[in-house]
Amino acid sequence: MNGISGLHHVTAIAGDPQRNVDFYVGFLGLRLVKLTVNFDDPETYHLYYGDGVGHPGTIITFFPWPNGLRGRPGTGQLTTTSFSIPEGAVDFWVNRLKERRIPFEGPTRGRAEEETLGFLDPDGLSLELVAHAGAEGREGWEEGPVPHEQAIRGFQRVTLTEEGYESTAGLLTKTLGFRLSGEDGGVFRYEIGEGGAGALVDVKCRPASPRGVVSVGTVHHVAWRTPDDEQQKLWRAELAKAGLNVTPIIDRQYFHSIYFREPGGVLFEIATDPPGFTVDESRQELGRSLKLPPWLEPIRQHLEHTLPAIRLPEVTKA
Repeated sequence: MNGISGLHHVTAIAGDPQRNVDFYVGFLGLRLVKLTVNFDDPETYHLYYGDGVGHPGTIITFFPWPNGLRGRPGTGQLTTTSFSIPEGAVDFWVNRLKERRIPFEGPTRGRAEEETLGFLDPDGLSLELVAHAGAEGREGWEEGPVPHEQAIRGFQRVTLTEEGYESTAGLLTKTLGFRLSGEDGGVFRYEIGEGGAGALVDVKCRPASPRGVVSVGTVHHVAWRTPDDEQQKLWRAELAKAGLNVTPIIDRQYFHSIYFREPGGVLFEIATDPPGFTVDESRQELGRSLKLPPWLEPIRQHLEHTLPAIRLPEVTKA
């Protein structure tokens, strides 16, 4: 069985859905690739953003809870989501953040010589833009408000904050196939495959930090990629053998999923690459209408009446 092939998606909790769309589409320049609902709580939207077709490794998703309380970042959580941008795009994003009056930190230069800008989304979710070699070779959203030369190119890495790190490190290296590639100030970096964008995870050891509370402005779970259903079945057997309490395989319409908690408490998912977001609408129409799985179609009218209206922001190139 091969190791996982990197990040698939990150799912977080938002507040107001329209504000979320305005920020991730209108400001960050991602594409809304699927407008659907949380299959486990259908009166809540599930918003998917990514590149032009929502390739695995580019997808950030949200459950908007308009009346939800603000969460608390802390241990047992994915605390920072880092996107890739081309090396020459830093000045563009500095100016864009200043124009929108969004406070930010940086640019700072990391140990791999990448430049990083850090900031919060409107709900307080911690984000980074990381300029690094190789980002230019990845796809972005060419028809969004950000010029393609400066557009986000999927994920660069995620950061997990933990009380300790050995147990989480053991799962990453002995089971999931990562390898340790560096350590700096209690932050341990792991990579998989040839490393690079979308295949990196930093584990930040912070024993004095409070336990995180998952709600608005925090990450719900992180998903790792596996190529197909057969590999996923093998993963489920392997995880169960390792003593992890893993769910049955669940049909998420656009991929198939299994879930389990890593030893530090972060909810992990392993998701298949196929079938993808064009399974129920064309590439041209992605994200333009509410899509429901067959088992929720009988209550479509109720959901369309219950869910707040969402509009896509007008595209004006920066």
